Amino acid sequence: MSESIETDVLEELARLPTMAHPTVSPDGDEVALYYDISGRNELHVLDIESGDLEQWSAGEVPRNARWYVSWGADGDRVFFHLDDDGNEQNDIYALSRDGDVESVVEMDGQVAIQDVGDDGETLVLGSSRDGQMNLYRHDLPTGETTKITNYERAAGGATISPDGERVAFTTNESDDYNNKDVYVMDVDGSNPRNLEIGDDGAEAGADDWSPDGERLLVSDNSADLGRAGVYDLESETVEWYGTGEFEESASAFLPDGKRILVMRSRDAVAVPVVYDLETGEGREFDVPDGVASLGGYGPGTVVIDDDRVLLQHTTPTSRSELLVYDLETDSYETLLEAEYGPFDPEDFADAEYLRVDSDGIPETPQRAVEHDPYDELEIGALFYDSGERPSPLIVNPHGGPRARDVKRFNLYTQVLVSQGFSVLQINYRGSTGRGREFVRELYDDWGGAEQGDVAVATEAVLERYDWLDEDRVVVFGGSYGGYSAYWQMVQYPELYDAGVAWIGLTDLEDMFENTMPHFRTELMETYLGTPQENPDLYGERSPVTHVDNVDAPLFMVHGVNDRRVPVSQARIFREAMLEAGYEEGKTGDEFEYEELGEEGHASSDQEQKLRMFELLADFLERRVSGE
Repeated sequence: MSESIETDVLEELARLPTMAHPTVSPDGDEVALYYDISGRNELHVLDIESGDLEQWSAGEVPRNARWYVSWGADGDRVFFHLDDDGNEQNDIYALSRDGDVESVVEMDGQVAIQDVGDDGETLVLGSSRDGQMNLYRHDLPTGETTKITNYERAAGGATISPDGERVAFTTNESDDYNNKDVYVMDVDGSNPRNLEIGDDGAEAGADDWSPDGERLLVSDNSADLGRAGVYDLESETVEWYGTGEFEESASAFLPDGKRILVMRSRDAVAVPVVYDLETGEGREFDVPDGVASLGGYGPGTVVIDDDRVLLQHTTPTSRSELLVYDLETDSYETLLEAEYGPFDPEDFADAEYLRVDSDGIPETPQRAVEHDPYDELEIGALFYDSGERPSPLIVNPHGGPRARDVKRFNLYTQVLVSQGFSVLQINYRGSTGRGREFVRELYDDWGGAEQGDVAVATEAVLERYDWLDEDRVVVFGGSYGGYSAYWQMVQYPELYDAGVAWIGLTDLEDMFENTMPHFRTELMETYLGTPQENPDLYGERSPVTHVDNVDAPLFMVHGVNDRRVPVSQARIFREAMLEAGYEEGKTGDEFEYEELGEEGHASSDQEQKLRMFELLADFLERRVSGE
């Protein structure tokens, strides 16, 4: 960070205005998005031609912008998800252009909009009301909600045909936990049929209908790397696109029905690609390396008109901004610039992409669990140099685990750099972007080779940069990254001088019993089977089993309303440490513990981010920086 900045850096970083989930209106004239430029997350609508930004909400939407928004078919109201202080047990509300708020769907469990019908009368929802996540049809004129699927495993990824008569969706009826198939059914739930796209055990998904409703844009990873294709509903055949060189996933048809938009992953960048369906040729969008994503997340329109689409673009040093990309000229204009407050892009640390050869077993001798040799794999990583000499190091494994770290602006990374820490992020085996087989390296080995990758990469970067201080190394992560923080502290305690485990997993059987049903089947059963099937694996790979190995200050932080990773995970580890004779406090080699009220599985709210930043910085200052 620039030494010329004399403000409270943590507060200034926390209060940088952030946009989320931009979604183009049905007529292509406006973009709805969450934006906290007022200091609180609010729903805004941006006029594409004039650039005028209008705030529609006044405190009715969630403080945390985790969940996406969807336009009504008439373009005069926007649907949003509302939960209770971050517990993600959403209900659906609508906010009109006049500022009126209306309750649309209220049900027990989690409710999530899957798609909005063009007829203006139909919503397809996912809900865990009856236990597992299944699909429901909501009739807007009557207010009636009807369950239309009833599968043992989660059903989702639903998209409504242009004529409103059919729904494409994804679920798994195979004996293979890893399998996902695309189905099409009538909008009332009748006549479901499996399109049998891809191999059994592979993962297929439906992403969009063609404008004429005769084809589906689909994704599949039968060939290892993800690919995009067009399924013809009459001939029951698929035409696949791409060379197979990169991981790709489908996004949307363009209005002419002759071109498709696809997202491509390569190394640590992401870029959209447009494919011509007649020639099969594709070209990447001409944007700077970083992460260019098509609109927001979840269902929503990215297409403005025949040749223009909405992009979010970011790099490690440039914050997310909205672009309008012209496919005819391969050029773009900035629609909504990023706000930087007292900072400039050059004040932020850039990311260096590294490659590390790992066999999943680090040189460190002290382990809680021994492993047989693993296959050696090349592991990608991002490294941020704080500029300090010598520099302490924070190892920051990503969550998911089905995710990856990429060259985008990461606020938490820049907070850590502002405190003088260099940061290492590792795309361990199990991460996305490199195909199905790389993801499945983690199956049946949760807490195994991927955690070795984290430790090996840490050792490699300490050896590569002799100005890193090997006596000030910290592991910090959230969600599955929080599990990694716990596990690194018990499996490789000699590597780390402190650890911060945020909303992390500690007891895998308790997680299985108390997480939401679709996380139980889609995450726990897929990666580990059930506790009844694999009791030894559940016990061995639970950090709480090895609590006696903790040998450095550990800070546990957890939101009390977390339903993904329940707060019981932190409480169990805390009790185990107390029973093992560790003392809780802020001095010596004891552990520290903090529960975050009015918060679930992390938060984008400025006040809640600042609270976390201050807790993190205070712990690091006392335990590491001052050594």
